[in-house]
Amino acid sequence: MATYLLNRYTWLIDTIRRHGRITRRQLNECWERSPFSRGRSELPRRTLYNYRQAIAEIFGINICMDASRYEYYIEESSNALGEITEWLLDSSATSSALHSSLDVASRIMLENVPSARENLNPIIEAIRYNHPLRFDYSPYTRVNSTMGVEVEPYFLRIFRQLWYVTGRCRADDKVKTYSLDRMHGLQLLPDTFTPPEYGTEPKEYFKDAFGIMVTQGKPREVRLKVDSRQAKYFRALPLHASQQEEVGDGYSVFVYKLLLTSDFLAEILSHGSSVEVLAPRELRTMVISSLRDTLNLYERPFTPQ
Repeated sequence: MATYLLNRYTWLIDTIRRHGRITRRQLNECWERSPFSRGRSELPRRTLYNYRQAIAEIFGINICMDASRYEYYIEESSNALGEITEWLLDSSATSSALHSSLDVASRIMLENVPSARENLNPIIEAIRYNHPLRFDYSPYTRVNSTMGVEVEPYFLRIFRQLWYVTGRCRADDKVKTYSLDRMHGLQLLPDTFTPPEYGTEPKEYFKDAFGIMVTQGKPREVRLKVDSRQAKYFRALPLHASQQEEVGDGYSVFVYKLLLTSDFLAEILSHGSSVEVLAPRELRTMVISSLRDTLNLYERPFTPQ
């Protein structure tokens, strides 16, 4: 029932947002075409009122009615809950759209993403009540699992469609990040811990990081020369919040303030010849070294397997 109503709330918000302002007649036409109408050509006024009240309470979004023009619109100062609300709305809107498209499921291709459903809720509870976690961990970079890892969780983050939890590892007293899909046998320990006064805000912790890797080094000014075609993608999906652009003749130079981490190096290499590192020299050397190692693989005599 809760999911059913949430999908309706999301539909209403999304419909009004797309129109900007929408009349009662237009709203009823959209309602009749929606998967929620169940043959009813009109969204009852009392139901619409109840939905507006619930949306204001849950999402902090005020749906107003202009009585002079009989139009509904979303108040500009709404959505005080910020990024989480936007993410929930996007996720719910996508879920609702897919749910209503089962008749054309064979024509929709989705990406297979490792699930975090099993571990997400207990970790949220641990963060809420400051309970340590214990789990076995099987990272992609190691053959053997680490058993009985104990972590005091500080915050959660989603990156590249994977969920991660960051917290203090009790074994070595270091702050580390763990992927939820690599955890097994997760337990909430009964004792509690006191989070540090500083360093438990994800935006602050990751402010100089490209992804989930954080090093002890200082952030560097990074300059990437990008061809004009690839630059369009960088503008649409910035690599980092610090991104700035200097437009040249047939290319752009994107400037960042970032830590030089292996996941950032992998991101640069993934763009091939369309991206060139101009600075710092250290990062340029890292790219050259990685490219040489790759080239060496293909310069060896080829032996079919």
